[in-house]
Amino acid sequence: MFDLQTMRDQLASTYDLAPNPDLAEQMSDLYQTMDRVVNPVDWARYAPYVAAINALKKERGAVILAHNYMTPEIYHGVADFVGDSLQLAIEAARVEADVIVQCGVHFMAETSKILSPEKTVLMPDMAAGCSLAESITAAGVEEMRRKYPGAPVVTYVNTTAEVKAASDICCTSSNAAQIVAAMDSDTVIMTPDKYLAQNVANQVPQKNIVWWDGSCIVHEQYTAKDLREFREWNPGTRLIAHPECPPDVVAEADFSGSTSGIIKYVTDEKPEKAMLITECSMASNIADELPEVDFVGPCNMCPYMKMITLEKILWSLHTMSEPVEVDPQVADKARLAVQRMIDLSQKLGI
Repeated sequence: MFDLQTMRDQLASTYDLAPNPDLAEQMSDLYQTMDRVVNPVDWARYAPYVAAINALKKERGAVILAHNYMTPEIYHGVADFVGDSLQLAIEAARVEADVIVQCGVHFMAETSKILSPEKTVLMPDMAAGCSLAESITAAGVEEMRRKYPGAPVVTYVNTTAEVKAASDICCTSSNAAQIVAAMDSDTVIMTPDKYLAQNVANQVPQKNIVWWDGSCIVHEQYTAKDLREFREWNPGTRLIAHPECPPDVVAEADFSGSTSGIIKYVTDEKPEKAMLITECSMASNIADELPEVDFVGPCNMCPYMKMITLEKILWSLHTMSEPVEVDPQVADKARLAVQRMIDLSQKLGI
């Protein structure tokens, strides 16, 4: 649990973090990457933190890996690499920096540590968990194996190291269908996201896909009825859904894909209006790059992702806390599952 006041007092004694319009103006080139969604007053507040973090990164020999669900001031202001779970996993395996600051949720930091055990991986807030990752344990994987003996276990990367270690191969939302299709078995176990599994089952009908009963608190809230009503209210809007949404939501959408797939689709298609049926920050982070697209409609916010802030990132680099550790035996097994995913993805060209 953070002692916010102590953290703020110590940071204030070391860095000048007062809102600074002059500094904000000096950093106007950076601000232009987010000025459509971050107002000037907020940028004057963020600029001192962004400047301090970027300076401290160089001093510490650190890189920041940020998920697409991070807020714009993190995504554009301090991140060295941004992307979905697969992209960040690949970057974690190949970055040369000694220190990785993981801006996402805890399982992502674990994945970085699994792939780069010799590096220091810092998590700005250890409490930034994931409802989906917490829905299953290694015992749950073994339960599924007993029900379906001989079936390979394809586990979503949104899981703990222990669950990855109990699995045969990992997947992300961007490669799940191809990974499952490549399994040498008629029956495939998918954990823990039942909606991703059901959507993959629709894409890969030649496989008998069975799944664990888990879901994401962000994506499970959307309904097909919501989409139909929105379409009636705002015709012509392109509806773009993440595959963690229920299958009837995906069926109602114009396109479904991972966070990187969504970005590519909107960038390529440039619809006049788009509703991203996923976490709120997705639209904010690409809005300035796509001024011709009007991002409209409701979104759902991930409370865990939003626990990562500029303030906590600065504190993490300032104090070199909190380092993520994974039991070496667990890490070795989990690394096999993640590396199999990366290798197969590269072999399949995805």
